[in-house]
Amino acid sequence: MSKEEQGASPVLVAVDFSDDSRAAFLWAYNYASACGMPLLVLHVVHDPGEAPGYYKHDTSGAMRTMKELAVSMLDDFLIEMADVVPNRKGMENITTVLESGLPVAQVLKTAKASGASCIVTGSQGRTGLKHLLVGSKAEQIVRLATVPVTVVKS
Repeated sequence: MSKEEQGASPVLVAVDFSDDSRAAFLWAYNYASACGMPLLVLHVVHDPGEAPGYYKHDTSGAMRTMKELAVSMLDDFLIEMADVVPNRKGMENITTVLESGLPVAQVLKTAKASGASCIVTGSQGRTGLKHLLVGSKAEQIVRLATVPVTVVKS
């Protein structure tokens, strides 16, 4: 990491491994690179109610801890994104964070703790009844963040 990047506030991108978060990652990566800022990639592990602490992962029915699987998924996500980034320039300057909890709260907490200059997140773009019932994590982040937020759709 360059001396300029060491003192700079990071660009925080929240990812959930969806197509929308791939688009958000690429937007954040390009923005951070253009501005000479570090990139902080955050994934929030959210416990499913039917098997708290575990994800069912393979065809044999084996259960793996959520944290263990999330680390593997985040590593795979970054490898996939490195293949898309031209010359993989700057990929070595990415910091990753894995948190557990409610996604919106953890994104805001991580942004504050890291001194992030902005937050980038994907959006599934729900509308109508689904939007009213489920709400939008991206919308909540926009409303509650104390730094600029960019919402990216795939």
